[in-house]
Amino acid sequence: MKKAGGKTLLKLFVSMLYISAFTFGGGFVIVTLMKRKFVDELHWLEEQEMLDLTALAQSSPGAIAVNAAILVGWRVAGFAGMLVAVLGTILPPLLILSVISAFYAAFASNRYVALVLKGMQAGVAAVVLDVVFSLGSKVARERSPLQILVMIAAFLATFFFKTNVVLIILAAALIGVARALWLRRREGGAK
Repeated sequence: MKKAGGKTLLKLFVSMLYISAFTFGGGFVIVTLMKRKFVDELHWLEEQEMLDLTALAQSSPGAIAVNAAILVGWRVAGFAGMLVAVLGTILPPLLILSVISAFYAAFASNRYVALVLKGMQAGVAAVVLDVVFSLGSKVARERSPLQILVMIAAFLATFFFKTNVVLIILAAALIGVARALWLRRREGGAK
């Protein structure tokens, strides 16, 4: 955790507000944009850190976008950063949903709104694919057969067998713990 000044907090708030305001498609889309902003552009986080924070955000209860904002905000600027990041993340959807709910009848029956939403689905699919390739390529570059096997098995379990994500996360966690214990035991026996 870094000590943050007012400029850092303001930049964090504005970044999260911007990302949240122009993100459609759910938490994984926002995580990709957060990676681009905080890892690639601002260099506040390392890629592995963002990958770890994404895993934590996904496995925690609640919305992944808010969970990721909590973790990134905390990592960048401590408690104040966490508050600022969450506020920046929840304000746009709160305002948008307030406007939509006030004019729900007009939006629900408007053909043009329906067409815009259909078009946004294609954009969301592209961004989700970007997430898969960007985070998946990190695992593939490490060339760990176990990690690649777990990644493929998780995809197959989700896509073809419609396995609950919680079960997949628990299975991956058990495999990770078993691997860590095995490595620790192997290192202990080699000494």
